[in-house]
Amino acid sequence: MPHQVLIYSRFPKAQMVRIGERFDLLDGRGKAPIETFSSEQLKPIRAMLTAGGQVIPAAVLDTLPSLEAIICYGTGYDGIDFAETKARRIAVGNSPAANAASVADLALTLMLAVTRKLLPADDYLRSGAWASAKPSPLMTPPPGMTGRKIGIYGMGEIGRKIAVRAAAFETEVGYFSRSRHDVPYTYLPSLEALAEWCDVLIIAVRAGRDTHHMIDAAMLKRLGADGTLINISRGSVIDQKALVEALDNKVIAGAGLDVYEKEPHAPDALTGFPNVVLTPHVGGHTLDGHRRMQDCVIANLDAFFAGKPLAYPVA
Repeated sequence: MPHQVLIYSRFPKAQMVRIGERFDLLDGRGKAPIETFSSEQLKPIRAMLTAGGQVIPAAVLDTLPSLEAIICYGTGYDGIDFAETKARRIAVGNSPAANAASVADLALTLMLAVTRKLLPADDYLRSGAWASAKPSPLMTPPPGMTGRKIGIYGMGEIGRKIAVRAAAFETEVGYFSRSRHDVPYTYLPSLEALAEWCDVLIIAVRAGRDTHHMIDAAMLKRLGADGTLINISRGSVIDQKALVEALDNKVIAGAGLDVYEKEPHAPDALTGFPNVVLTPHVGGHTLDGHRRMQDCVIANLDAFFAGKPLAYPVA
C-alpha cells in the first residue's frame, strides 16, 4: 500500500500527478489539515508536501503528531520555522536548483521587458498610435544593454545562472552575497555599494529574517533615477510600499517583479505604472522546471520512507 503524504499547500492537480503515482496523497487544497481531515486521518501522517514560502503555524504541526518530514516543492523554505521542526525532530527537504534555469530566464525576460519598454511599445502599436504617428513620451529611446552594469544580489545557483545570461548581453556583471565566490564577476563589498554601482539590480538572494526589506527607500535612492529593479527571489526582500513611492516619485526608472509581499497580488498602485512589468510568481513555472522539482520531491520521499536520510535535506 502506498505511503500517505499530506499536501499542505494549494497545488495545481497537474503538478501532483507524478507524485500521486507513487504515494497516497491527502490533498487539503490549501486549508488547515484539520478543516479537511479528521484527527484520526491525520494521526498516522509522517510526511507533508508544501510550498516553501507558505508559513506552517505551530498549531498545524500540533494536529500532526506523527509528522517526521516536511518536503518543500521548490528551492525556497522560508515558510518553515526551523526552531519548531528541530524541537519536534522533523526533517526538512527541498528541491535545490531544480528550477534555477527557468527562474534565471525570467529574470532576464523581466530585465529586457522593463529596460526596452516592452509594455509601452506593445500598447503604442495596439492603440493605433504608431499607425497614426502619434508621439508618445514613453517611446523615447532607452539605453541598450551593451556596457550596462548588472548587479546581482545573491550568488547562489540562480544568481550564477543569471550572471551567465546577463554577461552574454555584453554587460558588466557585479554581485554582492554573504561570501565571496570563485566567479568571474566583480565583487562589491556591500549591498549599498552594489546598488550605487549598477544600472540594473537583480534580487536573487534567499529570503529570510536577515534579508527582510533589505531593499528599502534608502537602497532605492542609491539605485537612482536611471536604475531598474528586478525581483525573482521573494517579495519580502523589498519594502513594497517604499517601492511604490519610489516609482511614483521617479526615484528609479522602473521595475520587473515576479514575487510580492502578499500573494496572490491583487491590482493596486503597483500595477498602474507603465514602467513596471509584473508576472504572477511564474519564475520556475516551466515544464522542465516542474519535472526537476518533482524528481527532487520523489527522491526525498522515497529516501524518507525507506528509512534513509533525505536526498536533498535542508535541516
